[in-house]
Amino acid sequence: MSEEQYKWSKEELQTYILLLCANADNNESEEEINMIQSKVPTKTFLKIYAEFKNDSEEEQLEKIENAVNKNTYTEMELAAFRREIYHVFFSDCNFTMMEKRLDWTLDNILY
Repeated sequence: MSEEQYKWSKEELQTYILLLCANADNNESEEEINMIQSKVPTKTFLKIYAEFKNDSEEEQLEKIENAVNKNTYTEMELAAFRREIYHVFFSDCNFTMMEKRLDWTLDNILY
């Protein structure tokens, strides 16, 4: 993996993680994508979405873990970020087993 992934901004990392959450049940809904797009500039979304679509699940988690380790988050930032993650998970009013598994995995990476 190149050093480029280590240099993601917090906004880029947030976008990547939210895309992973939207795809946790292998079904990115239009509502989920629109919600993510509303949180970041279009250029950032398109760049990160293109990268996300080309990565395997293992690569996605590895990139997230490496990028989280390179950024410093306050407790308030992490709490706000967790709320955004849950907004994506619950946008379809259904918290599936696959989403629960990803939530647990992200919890271990973020904390």
